[in-house]
Order: sequence, then C-alpha cells, then structure tokens
Amino acid sequence: MSNRIGLVLDVETTGLRPNSDEIIELALILFTYNSETGDILSLVDQDSFLREPLSYQAKRNYSQAYRVHGIPHSSVEGKRFHDEKIRSYIDRTDSIFAHNASFDRSFLYQLYPEINDQKWFCTMRNVPWKQYGFANSKLLTLLQSHNITSFQTHRAMDDISYLMELLQKSNPAGLPYLKDVINKNPMKKYAPSSQKSHV
Repeated sequence: MSNRIGLVLDVETTGLRPNSDEIIELALILFTYNSETGDILSLVDQDSFLREPLSYQAKRNYSQAYRVHGIPHSSVEGKRFHDEKIRSYIDRTDSIFAHNASFDRSFLYQLYPEINDQKWFCTMRNVPWKQYGFANSKLLTLLQSHNITSFQTHRAMDDISYLMELLQKSNPAGLPYLKDVINKNPMKKYAPSSQKSHV
C-alpha cells in the first residue's frame, strides 16, 4: 500500500536549549499521503496545546521568547499538555514531518521519549530549496515565494497549516515538495547531549 499516515508538527519554546528551555505550545496535524506521488490525500485530525513552563530557567527566558512567538504568559498560565491525546497522535503516524525537525524533536524528546522510535523527516533540509532558486530555506521565505502568506505569526498551528500548503506546491519537476522530503532517508535517531559522550 502506498498510502501512509503522516504527522506534521511544530513547537514554540522559551528558548533554544532543550535541556533548560521548555515547550509552551505544540500543534499537530495528522494526514494521509501517497508515498509514491507525494500527494496529501486527506486531513485526519488536528490539535494544538499550550503549557506553562515549570523550570526556573524556562520561566526566566519567557519574556525574551515572547518577542518571537507573541504568546503572553497569561495564555499559558496553569495550562498542561494533554499527554494522552498527544501520544495518540504519535502512535497513529507512520512518519513525522517538521521544518527544522531536529529542533522540534530535541524538545519533544524531553516530554515524550517514544518520539525517537518514529521516522522523522525534515522539510527544511530534505528539499534542495537553494538549488530550486530560493534565497534560503527559512519557512517565511518559502511561504512568501509561493504566495502563501507574507507574514509569519510564529504560532504553531499557523506554521504547520502553511507548511502543509507549501508541501503540496510543485518542484521544478512538477512533483509535490513532499515527494522530495520522503525521497530522503529518515533522520538518524536523536541522541541527547548527555548520551553523545558515551557513543
């Protein structure tokens, strides 16, 4: 069967370090796609979740991160992720997709280590965007170049909704960009920095 279930996701965080920063927003879209053509066939499910950061360092970094994602602390106060629902998304998928996937995966691993058992694909690195004539592989650059949007909110659900739209646009060969993404091998498993020294 060439039909697969994919999961595209995005996180917003309090900073760039998965060991000391935390996820405050997670959005997920579950969809079906044809692995031979790269066509997205249907949307199955979608959700977004907010959570309050717990560690001192993550709380301290919040105001700086707010300048990027614009999520006021009052929006996340007292919120927790619905772990059962989130795990149901992870369990149902054949492959996980994200733009700059190594970043999202390093943060999600802290909360859901089982994500390391999934096949991960990076939509930023698996498509030769520069070779195709784009200035860079940043999501906003690509969205603007394809007339999808000229403004990025840095809210997780907006970003992945736009990314889904982008992945269905055609590469120079007339195939969906998703085909480029899945033509590459899945990413190697994530090795947290504490484990890397022992490898």
